[in-house]
Amino acid sequence: MNKNSCCALLLLLLAPLQSMQAQSDTTLIRSHFRQILQTPGFRHHANPAALNQVADYVHATFRRHTERVERQVYQVDGQSYQNVICSFGPQEAPRLIIGAHYDVCGEQAGADDNASGTVGLLELARLLQGQSLPFRIDLVAYTLEEPPHFRSEDMGSHVHAKSLVDQKVLVLGMLSLEMLGYFKDEKKTQDYPVAPLKLFYGSRGNYITLVRKPGNGSFPRRFTRLYKKNALVRTKSIAAPAFIPGIDFSDHLNYWKYNMPALMLTDTAFLRNKNYHEKTDTLETLDLPRMALALDGVLKTVLALAAEK
Repeated sequence: MNKNSCCALLLLLLAPLQSMQAQSDTTLIRSHFRQILQTPGFRHHANPAALNQVADYVHATFRRHTERVERQVYQVDGQSYQNVICSFGPQEAPRLIIGAHYDVCGEQAGADDNASGTVGLLELARLLQGQSLPFRIDLVAYTLEEPPHFRSEDMGSHVHAKSLVDQKVLVLGMLSLEMLGYFKDEKKTQDYPVAPLKLFYGSRGNYITLVRKPGNGSFPRRFTRLYKKNALVRTKSIAAPAFIPGIDFSDHLNYWKYNMPALMLTDTAFLRNKNYHEKTDTLETLDLPRMALALDGVLKTVLALAAEK
């Protein structure tokens, strides 16, 4: 057998292994969206039945991929709300937290904000099943991120972050998945909180963004470096103070509050998606193939972090 034939045979043998590599499935992603978006009424703070239906769906989906699933129930104004948490990797190891909120602001579907982040958690649970990890990963679906509870101690992410501090858990870092599905290739589809940023980042809303603040430890820098190295979708990043509008507009702000290293993965929300907090924030407006690639980037980065340990 000549050299070319040997190479061809080797590639043929490796092909099945390559095809077995975990990657996001847009069919499953669409199915998860439909389940989350079909609640009776809107999944906001005044409609706990809708929130509980989503929490039950998240819990059941997590259970398909790990037995380590729990509900973190807490009370606000006499009403029970819940975060849903699942875990992978060694039980007692330092933790990487990946979280997203499942509630919406007012009477709207909230496909991008933030069913997209919640669906991201469900896909990551599937992708992480069976992975060998040197640290523990907790996927956390939060409630009550939106007004009127935003920036209050009633936020599910605040409840979760405080519980980690109270339990003296060693946290490697936290990643917030906040609006992952809206992309536009046309010019003038991307806005910025500070106009000069357009000179550096361009006017097309066709990328995913990693958002961090300076002086928040090495994890956000490492995660950003590895994500950009392994990215399958156009990716940009920004490190800016929290007072810049949008920098702290999600659940990662509560981990910052407790001095944990944290960052956000986002399509930039209202700076691009004009359906933000509107009834027009529907599944039909989203780009699921690019969202899937963004999630694949998260998996690849997590596995790259694992390889560095």
